[in-house]
Amino acid sequence: MELDEAIVGRRSVRKYTDYVVSDQEIRSLIEAARWAPSWANTQVWEFIAVRDSDFIEKIVGTYTEKNPATKGSLSASVLIVACAKTGVSGCYDGKDVTKLSNWYMFDLGMAVQNLSLKAHDMGLGTVVVGLIDHEACKKILNVPEGYEVVAVLPVGKPAAPAKSGPPRKDLSGFLYRNRFGAAF
Repeated sequence: MELDEAIVGRRSVRKYTDYVVSDQEIRSLIEAARWAPSWANTQVWEFIAVRDSDFIEKIVGTYTEKNPATKGSLSASVLIVACAKTGVSGCYDGKDVTKLSNWYMFDLGMAVQNLSLKAHDMGLGTVVVGLIDHEACKKILNVPEGYEVVAVLPVGKPAAPAKSGPPRKDLSGFLYRNRFGAAF
């Protein structure tokens, strides 16, 4: 699959078949994530592959009420929980040096995008779930202090062919030349 095709064709998937994602497929997804760039090459990401059905139910139990990913997450054979080490990315000597104190979100976002594109390339689907009780999820998975649970990604074979994506803004609506608001 060509990169442009993957970028344009990837969709958030919330319905999966009963296909069981293999350990090797999970490793391939995480391998793609690991090649994402990060602040000073800190690679602050940590991933937990949750396969146990009881744990899957507990993790999905941390989703907020009416989360559209709930049903699909329960039917996925694996949930990949994306975590990040705090106090490293965007920091020197444990102190924030960027205006935005959670730079790890940027690093982890790039890793998750790599993972999502790789899943699409492999014929798998996923959706990034962030509407959860992060602290409850962290507790269930024994994530230590100094780390945050950021998102859950159910992974599986899509139950239906991808539909066309939602409309996107025209480039002229967000690409400027030299200063904000100046047409490119």
